[in-house]
Amino acid sequence: MKKRVLFYLVALVSTVSLQSCATNYVVSKPATYTKEYKTDAKLASIDSKKMEQDKQKLIDSFLAEKAASIANAKKAIKNSEIAKAVKYNKTIDGILTEAETYLGTPYRYGGTTRRGIDCSAFVLSVFGAAAGLSLPRVAASQAQEGERVEKGDLQKGDLIFFSHGRRISHVGIVESVTEGRD
Repeated sequence: MKKRVLFYLVALVSTVSLQSCATNYVVSKPATYTKEYKTDAKLASIDSKKMEQDKQKLIDSFLAEKAASIANAKKAIKNSEIAKAVKYNKTIDGILTEAETYLGTPYRYGGTTRRGIDCSAFVLSVFGAAAGLSLPRVAASQAQEGERVEKGDLQKGDLIFFSHGRRISHVGIVESVTEGRD
């Protein structure tokens, strides 16, 4: 019986103390502030018209920089194209100048020296010396290199191939092109 009384007493004290804890707890209301910011800094009045003008000036300066950049890029491309054309023309002139040094050299089938040279060895030697190109030894194989050009589109420095039937048997270098002749 002592155990029962002790049990009820502990249960009663626990219940009362838990109730007092729950009833004493009160949710407080948050404090409201009259000022939105806690600062002593004074904000300068903003002139929206001036701000729009400054914004437009900034945009205009970016556009001017972009236009200048595009103009510089176009100029660089143009200069590069001119440099390529000059280099190309110098290369073609170098090829024709080298070819002229062979004037008077006898033709010899299968020959590869200035004592006697055939057409494909001539082209091989001239393009190797003047342009640093390594072409095949035989005219038929040389015809497989590069791009095919129509007769009307020939320019100085182009290779021209001749055939008997289907077999290419001769090659030469175009020295000049005269308009209006076929």
